[in-house]
Amino acid sequence: MEPEDRPGDAAGWQALGERLGTLATRLKAKGLLLAWHNHDFEFTALADGSMPIDHLLQHPDLWLELDAAWIYRAGADPVFWVRKLSDRILIGHVKDVAPKGTHLDEDGWADVGEGEVPWRALWPLYMASPARLMIVEHDQPSDYRRFAERSAAEIRALAKGETA
Repeated sequence: MEPEDRPGDAAGWQALGERLGTLATRLKAKGLLLAWHNHDFEFTALADGSMPIDHLLQHPDLWLELDAAWIYRAGADPVFWVRKLSDRILIGHVKDVAPKGTHLDEDGWADVGEGEVPWRALWPLYMASPARLMIVEHDQPSDYRRFAERSAAEIRALAKGETA
């Protein structure tokens, strides 16, 4: 969602959530589910101190495609938010953020396990959620093979309760 298209206040986010929720209800009747994929802006406080994500998800039929790395990039605590939104997660994104000032050629993203997102704490929370898919991603890898190999090793270790 482009910055100029984003609601600027709680009422705007609530209205967007209601429109999406109405669509989600119609899709649910056809056996489909609708999930919102977040970025950083849903976890940046509005002028009244509230978070857009809280207003957006008021409709019970709207699910969440939760990307913890974008939550981290917003400066919010991904562990807090994954816990809080756990019952709404349909899809999880497994992505990592490089330490500030590094990986500039990759827009500050890192291979999973090579960055600062607390995956050891997050993985079990996602596994306890209703998430049906975990999508491993990197928005701008300079080497796709390296990204895939390192991230796969880290996810195997996370699934075993270890670290790579």
